[in-house]
Amino acid sequence: MATFGGTLRRGLPRTPGGEPWPPAGVAPGAPDPATAVEAPAATEAAVVTEAPAELVAAAEAPAVERARNERDETPVPAGTSAAAAAGTAAPGRSIRRGLPRVPGGEPWPPASTAPPAQVAQNVASAGVDAPTATREPATPSVQVSQTAATAEANPPSAPAEAARGAKALRRGLPRVPGGEPWPPAGVAPTAPAAATTAAVPAAAPAEAAAEAAASTAPAVRSTATGVPLSQPLPYPHTVWEGANARVHPVRREARRIGPFTGRQWSLLILGGAALLYAAAMAVFAVRWLLSTSWGVDFIAAFPGEYHLPEGAPVGFPAWLGWQHFFNVFLMVLIIRTGLTVRTEKRPTVFWSPRSNGRRKISLNLWFHQSLDILWLVNGAIFVVLLFVTGQWMRIVPTSWEVFPNALSAALQYVSLDWPTENGWVNYNSLQQLAYFTTVFLAAPLAAITGVRMSGVWPKNAAGLNKAYPVEWARAVHFPVMLYFVLFIFVHVVLVFATGALRNLNHMYAAQDAINWVGFWIFALSLLVIAAAWIAARPLVLAPIARLFGKVSGR
Repeated sequence: MATFGGTLRRGLPRTPGGEPWPPAGVAPGAPDPATAVEAPAATEAAVVTEAPAELVAAAEAPAVERARNERDETPVPAGTSAAAAAGTAAPGRSIRRGLPRVPGGEPWPPASTAPPAQVAQNVASAGVDAPTATREPATPSVQVSQTAATAEANPPSAPAEAARGAKALRRGLPRVPGGEPWPPAGVAPTAPAAATTAAVPAAAPAEAAAEAAASTAPAVRSTATGVPLSQPLPYPHTVWEGANARVHPVRREARRIGPFTGRQWSLLILGGAALLYAAAMAVFAVRWLLSTSWGVDFIAAFPGEYHLPEGAPVGFPAWLGWQHFFNVFLMVLIIRTGLTVRTEKRPTVFWSPRSNGRRKISLNLWFHQSLDILWLVNGAIFVVLLFVTGQWMRIVPTSWEVFPNALSAALQYVSLDWPTENGWVNYNSLQQLAYFTTVFLAAPLAAITGVRMSGVWPKNAAGLNKAYPVEWARAVHFPVMLYFVLFIFVHVVLVFATGALRNLNHMYAAQDAINWVGFWIFALSLLVIAAAWIAARPLVLAPIARLFGKVSGR
């Protein structure tokens, strides 16, 4: 319910069953009659004097802050405070009063307290000016003291006094209570550069102008060391820039001579010369060793081969030549695709089986694994035919004499006095060990490690995966591939170095003769391998892969 006519709104009684508070007839802002009768004038003064510090600080803060920020030229009279100004209540609107602070006391705040707007008005009437629209930065104390000292040491000239009289230095609040406004009255403002240069005659040279400016401008010095701030500190340099902050000279790319730079060619030539020197020293050392009585007796006892068991076959059947071609064809493509898979970062074509569309592998990996399957099938057929026809006795050692004879063959190869080649009847012991290692050790090891890394291996077999970690397979599979590369290289070199036509007839024509039949078959096989190497690309492989699964671009 609204109250009209300026009557005071009354609330709940202060005591049970009493009259609503405040009593009827009390005007807004007027003191309580009962309280005013009971409280003498001295009590009212005490109440006003004992006003809380928060109210006094709230009344004094705006005036003091304005006077401090603006640094008015007119100092505030000593002894004048906002609390004193607030003590006189303005007639008119009074502040709304609430419940007393103590039981039975006067309503709070006291009746003599003026509203905040009136306090601000009283403070303004006490002599504090209102803040201006523009502010000027306050002069630091160090600069003011230096300016004052310079003014005392060098009395200003007439033009400087005239300039200073035109615009007096703006003064602010005193530094101590009741003191003089700061800065003192005799301190002049800092002279601008134009005034300094004006004191120098126009006809004076630049050196005279610089000396005059240096004599009139105060030297800014550090308060800690007394050294001018324009000079570096007289202390050793202890902080250094990091290596990345230094400016590195731009290195020019070395000129290439073919695929290598000049320095790389030099290192390659030096490395080759060092290898040739080491090989020559090895040849001389072994030839000297075999010329001794121990060497002669050793070669006589172990010529490099031993006799095969009774019933060992002589010569090579036709199926062995075809198996040799298929094995070379598959091995070359397997090595090529294996290196591609190892260096492939982001495949462009993927293959997935029809039974599991979620499982996707790159097309190169699918081709590599497909070749592995064909190689395993060809190897299994080769091993079966070896044991069926008895050809296994040519590559499987049957006597412990294989080891000293292998050492004898190796010494004869190094001495360049190679052992007698009679592969149609029997391999030497070093060849026999090499073939046995390739067929019965390296090939199964490559197959086992390859299956472990392929998708055929069960993924959820925790015990099996723990017993045979995939890291072991990866650590063995690549070195086995390097062994095959080295074996093929040495095998081809020895074939051509120990009678190319006869050896090629043994491997491809299945005859012990010296003619060109085996050579032309070998040349044709090389053309087939080169064509397969070139055709091993997604354009040709994708239609073949679609016969066994799904091919997609992602």
